[in-house]
Amino acid sequence: MQVSEKNRSFTQLIEFHIEPRQQSALVAALTTQSERLADGHGGFLSASVQVSDDGRRVLNYLQWQSREAGEAAFKCFEQGDADFWTLIRSHQATAVTFGSFQVLRSFERSQDDALHCRLNG
Repeated sequence: MQVSEKNRSFTQLIEFHIEPRQQSALVAALTTQSERLADGHGGFLSASVQVSDDGRRVLNYLQWQSREAGEAAFKCFEQGDADFWTLIRSHQATAVTFGSFQVLRSFERSQDDALHCRLNG
């Protein structure tokens, strides 16, 4: 069965390179930013903020119901959302990398401890 591209979920990844002393504050700020996106934009599925073992990289993971939902939310960043650009400067990020991906398949563990594959889209 061919899956419609419109029905596939969409993931945005934003990776920050920082000094380890900035990690806690950046994690808190990204958590707040992700909550605002979830609250203010339809199609939000999930978010997480992850850190590398060395404390120099922080990854913000945002998953949306569709590419259109993710891109609509991301336009806030592209149009110079002051909070996002201030966040980058105030936490002294030395690099910020953006990535986006269509989710083709995912699987998760159910309450009965079985793995279930979800065909996205």
